[in-house]
Amino acid sequence: MPTIKPNNRLRTIEIVAKLLDSQFKIGNFRFGLDPILNLIPFAGDSATALVSIILIYTMRKHGASNKLIAKMLGNVAIDFVLGAIPFLGWVFDFYFKANDKNVKLLKEHYAEGKHTGSARGIIIFSLIIFLLMIAAFIWATWALTAYLFHAFS
Repeated sequence: MPTIKPNNRLRTIEIVAKLLDSQFKIGNFRFGLDPILNLIPFAGDSATALVSIILIYTMRKHGASNKLIAKMLGNVAIDFVLGAIPFLGWVFDFYFKANDKNVKLLKEHYAEGKHTGSARGIIIFSLIIFLLMIAAFIWATWALTAYLFHAFS
């Protein structure tokens, strides 16, 4: 894996990301500590998300753009939320490697000048999706309550 920049901190990001997402190999399948730690309900997901956020913070200190940071936080959020689902989340954690994806984004940012600029569009899109999810949750709760009310009355 080539280094991002000739900087020890950024090399450390690559090493930690690899440890979390792809350090071990069985056959052609690679995995890291993330799916193993996530076998501990909530604590494993929280610990790996915290390490991922610290990595993103370090990348921010070394010049990552707001747009890049927003994309990286999105990867971590997807990993955290879907990884927290019992059983399905454990399988998901073996395949979705948020930290490896973030290192790839960072390399594209430095080497090719991608992912630069404001995160306004990403933030607005994320807020719309979040609000739609809340609306769907409220509707589902209302529909379930109405169904149960009619079923038991």
